Amino acid sequence: MDSIKNRRTIRKYTQQDIPADLLNGLLEEAFRASTMGNMQLYSVVVTRDAEMKQKLAPAHFNQPMVTSAPVVLTFCADFNRFSKWCRMRKAEPGYDNPISFLNAASDTLLVTQNFCTLAEAHGLGICYLGTTVYNPDQIVDILHLPELVMPIATITVGYPDECPPQPDRLPVSGIVHEEVYHDYSEKDIDEIYAYKEGLPENKHFVEINHTETLAQIFTDIRYKKTDNEVMSERLKAVLKRQGFRKE
Repeated sequence: MDSIKNRRTIRKYTQQDIPADLLNGLLEEAFRASTMGNMQLYSVVVTRDAEMKQKLAPAHFNQPMVTSAPVVLTFCADFNRFSKWCRMRKAEPGYDNPISFLNAASDTLLVTQNFCTLAEAHGLGICYLGTTVYNPDQIVDILHLPELVMPIATITVGYPDECPPQPDRLPVSGIVHEEVYHDYSEKDIDEIYAYKEGLPENKHFVEINHTETLAQIFTDIRYKKTDNEVMSERLKAVLKRQGFRKE
């Protein structure tokens, strides 16, 4: 548990290689994650080749860890493999729909988190790239993903070459709800976000970005409504292209 409580995101890595047997062993162990109907609705694309990393980098807004990490893993929701097995066994699959995508995406994220925890326990550093769902069309093309396969998460992996400070986390009392969901009062919100808003680095963030509040950093700069709407349309288009939406 200490390893989880002390974890931090690593963006700088040494160039020490990750042996294939170690990586595959961690992945095999990660595949023991809970899964919908024991179907294991995921696949993982392992990228080690420098040229392939260069191709992937623009899809992740050219974040430097994509090309500097020894290994880049793309975790994909995959109903292609299971559907092919069904058809080969005289069973007609019906998994070209949003609920099947959600099931496969849930499977994929469970495996992804398992892998991250195991990798860190073995002395590796990881960085989760949320950009995967922003530019799935590019990743689909680069990795040659067929129908019923969608990229869900990308993890850069390597031996750490830094020890950055841990980012803040909200208090447990602000996240856990007993028995039913208890909606937040304004007083609750003030208390939950007081520590985050009071951190010197976050106050500095507000100052240098010329905003009034930390929340405005998120709504006006980092995750803007217009950007979210554009990327949502892109996601819907790729889900249709990959066979998870018909309309």
